[in-house]
Amino acid sequence: MASSTSMTVAAAVLVVVLAAAQPAWAAGSACYSRVFSFGDSLADTGNYRFVFSNDTRAPVLWPPYGETYFHNATGRFSNGRILIDFIADALGLPFVPPYWGGRSAEYFAGGANFAVGGATALSPEFFRQNGAPLANDKTVHLDMEMDWFRTLLNLLCPNDTAGCTNVMNNSLFLVGEIGGNDYNLPFFAGVPFHKIRTFTPSVIAKISSTITELIGLGAKTLLVPGNLPIGCVPTYLMRFKSDKKEDYDPETGCLRSMNEFSEYHNKLLADELEELRKLHPGVAIIYADYYGAAMEIFLHPKKSVALAKIKDNRTSTIEYPLVACCGGGETYGVSSARCGRGEYKVCDDPQKYGSWDGLHPSEAAYKVIADGLLRGSYTRPPIAINTNSCPQLTEVVSPVEFKVLYDL
Repeated sequence: MASSTSMTVAAAVLVVVLAAAQPAWAAGSACYSRVFSFGDSLADTGNYRFVFSNDTRAPVLWPPYGETYFHNATGRFSNGRILIDFIADALGLPFVPPYWGGRSAEYFAGGANFAVGGATALSPEFFRQNGAPLANDKTVHLDMEMDWFRTLLNLLCPNDTAGCTNVMNNSLFLVGEIGGNDYNLPFFAGVPFHKIRTFTPSVIAKISSTITELIGLGAKTLLVPGNLPIGCVPTYLMRFKSDKKEDYDPETGCLRSMNEFSEYHNKLLADELEELRKLHPGVAIIYADYYGAAMEIFLHPKKSVALAKIKDNRTSTIEYPLVACCGGGETYGVSSARCGRGEYKVCDDPQKYGSWDGLHPSEAAYKVIADGLLRGSYTRPPIAINTNSCPQLTEVVSPVEFKVLYDL
């Protein structure tokens, strides 16, 4: 896949790092046989390095990315584990490997991740037709990720894709988060707010058609995330900062209009999922409220979450929810210097920060969101109801095990 000897070596090193990072796992103990994941940088576990092999200077390919948990860059857009890592771990599965990192059925024994940093739900053609062309026409989108998935099915079930019933029935499908870049890219390019809002029904329709296609292929359990509160993202706070006090939520300091936009997307998505449930009553279609789970961080800035059952049993205290750990700048930790590029700075303790690089959550923030989904009330219907064969998750959501401490 690489375009030079150096990148071939780098890609080989990534595979070794990813293999070494897998937690201990026995197939018989897992709730699902596999996890398949689609999405963008919030879910990418290493595909970016392979898909954009010519982009050798991309900061995500080098430290300080990955420094907290993996102690090396794995292609994750964070300082450590991301949400899909916590979900897979809690469900008794290994970390989900990037699709472009392997070529054998054995490599995908625990599933595959098709998410790529920068991916959109809609194709570049859609944006061209709607007067908001993307800077890169090679942007990955959901249709491409689905093409890769169908190719993988041919590998897992040679010459008999229809015979993959057990693979599909016994797998968890994480469809997203996706759609964020359908808004990020035009917002940062200066496309008017009202114009971007008109894209949302098309984004939701694409997510819906992808779910429908997966169900047609045999998927029985799908976890579909909404968007994060972009009004609390440091890069948004810096780019769209306002002198008007009323533009900010007094409880959180987040931008009202941007969060209302995220809520608009999420409402349309939740409504669409309800319609899909009516059409497919035998399928578990679970809405993952990333927005609500993440808002716990901003509503309770020094919230500490006891992470029993998520391997390391550490407690994270996020003291700076609206600040990026890696980058620069005095207000939100964001400046012209990007994390990993230019005269950037890295904070002493990333676990105290809500954002890693100004656009992506820190590992600590991902932990809080994972807790909200797996232990809290931020999945609809509750994910525990749909995982009766999962003793690990039953333990995870036990109210006895889950404790929330507030350091106010």
